[in-house]
Amino acid sequence: MGITVKIVEVSGAGQVGTTTLLELVSSRITLRDLIVTRVREEVAKQLQPDWERQADRAIEAFGRNGFFVLVDDRQVTELDEELELTADSDIRFVRLVQLVGG
Repeated sequence: MGITVKIVEVSGAGQVGTTTLLELVSSRITLRDLIVTRVREEVAKQLQPDWERQADRAIEAFGRNGFFVLVDDRQVTELDEELELTADSDIRFVRLVQLVGG
């Protein structure tokens, strides 16, 4: 059964950015597939055909701690962890900014 979830982008300083509604085929999804689906949908809105390269970059950024993901106030650390989402799930992509000189 399909589900629509809301993803909120947050800066490392806690400032709320864009909010995206994402339609998923199933409520059970891995973090990797959630990231890829989000990137694919965002790139489709920009009419750029190379969403796969951008999805690969997002997965690499996650591996380098460029951002982290919170689902219902719990940090998800493994890309292949299966998530059980509901329409009320609180999903936050938190972007980290590298400190100057560090």
